[in-house]
Formats: sequence, structure tokens, C-alpha cells
Amino acid sequence: MARKRKRKSRRRQEGRKILELVPQYSIESGEDKPVTAARKYIGQLGIQPPALLIVKRNEHTTDRYFWAEKGLFGAQYVEENHFLFPSLREYQPPAPTKTSAGATAVTAGH
Repeated sequence: MARKRKRKSRRRQEGRKILELVPQYSIESGEDKPVTAARKYIGQLGIQPPALLIVKRNEHTTDRYFWAEKGLFGAQYVEENHFLFPSLREYQPPAPTKTSAGATAVTAGH
């Protein structure tokens, strides 16, 4: 029997595309927990938000964090709720402008 594919959220896909445009930093956690390693790295380099930190926990596992004005967030949460982060607005594609149906511009002065 064929397995049903999991539906991909459009909102999360859009958030993932936006996060790909943000500056990214790859680090290894070493002896620290991944979130601690990310916080230390941000402090040492003085990284300004927005930024994406990819922390390698071991050879198989990586954790992704988003550095925002309000603090450090899990990247998956940010993908799903990217519209809540003001610093990501500049990376979002412009929203299509809505015009009323059938309205045309009329210029005066022939």
C-alpha cells in the first residue's frame, strides 16, 4: 500500500525561503548545549539580528536557531510564524497590490 505524503505548509515553505536570504553562521556546539553554543557565538562576534545559526551537535544532528531583536528562536518556529518578526519584513517578497475589478485609469486633457 502506498504511503500518503505529508502535506507541506505553504506558510512554512514561504518562511523557509525567507530564512535562506538571512545571513547564516555555521558552528559546532563542542561541550556546550547547542543553544548555549549559539548564544556564546553571538556574544563573541557581536552578531546583529536577523541571523540564522546552524549548530552542529554531532556528526548526524544539527540545530537551527534564528537570532532576532527579541532573542533566540528555533528556526522551525520562525519559518511557520515569519510574519511576527519585523526584521524579516525586508526579506519578504512584496505583496501583490489589489485593484478593484474593472477599474481603469482615465486621464483627462485630450
